[in-house]
Amino acid sequence: MAEARIDAETRTEFGKGAARRTRRAGKIPAVLYGHGTDPQHLSLPELEFKRIVREQGRNAVVTINVGGTPQLALTKTVVQHPIRPYIEHVDLLVIRRGEKVVVDVRVVITGSAAPGSLVTQELNTLEVEADVSSIPETVEVSVEGLAIGTQILAGSLTMPANTDLRTDPEALVVNVNAAPTEEDMEAEIDADGAGVVEDAPETEQDEATAADGSSDEKSDSDAASKES
Repeated sequence: MAEARIDAETRTEFGKGAARRTRRAGKIPAVLYGHGTDPQHLSLPELEFKRIVREQGRNAVVTINVGGTPQLALTKTVVQHPIRPYIEHVDLLVIRRGEKVVVDVRVVITGSAAPGSLVTQELNTLEVEADVSSIPETVEVSVEGLAIGTQILAGSLTMPANTDLRTDPEALVVNVNAAPTEEDMEAEIDADGAGVVEDAPETEQDEATAADGSSDEKSDSDAASKES
């Protein structure tokens, strides 16, 4: 993974109002911490940081230049606004060259399984430990030609160089099932409607029967009143 460089400014204002002013100025509120150092509250240039994340992913290694002092950091957390297209906050972890870090890496499926199969991806990311200078952007899983019924566990995957798996080796990553047929889908639709009982429309005979029953009940009630 290539290493990016970015200039940052120290933030002296805090709180929601200050964060909004930072974002209006085209910058992202950030915190740099780790290795026993005091947390540094920074602001990063938004467009430049977005480009780094777009090109390198969310585990980008960045040299942060704060007032002329460079600091190597790992992009630990990127908080994206749930609706609007901007980053709300970034956490940066201080790192040292030559050390290893634990990160989540995206799983990418390649190839096509056997005809008539349906490939299900059970895990979207894997937790791995890697050298800070060679954090993989993805872990590729090939399903080319795999037969129906094949399951790929995390422990069976080949990790990129200088990378160790931290996810449970028995965790299911990919499942190759038989693709449902048209008959299967129709049966599922029929099963969804099973057990539903609809009221039958009343007929004239039903209405007449109901009326007679009502008259009988009224007569019995009148008779009981007279006897009492």
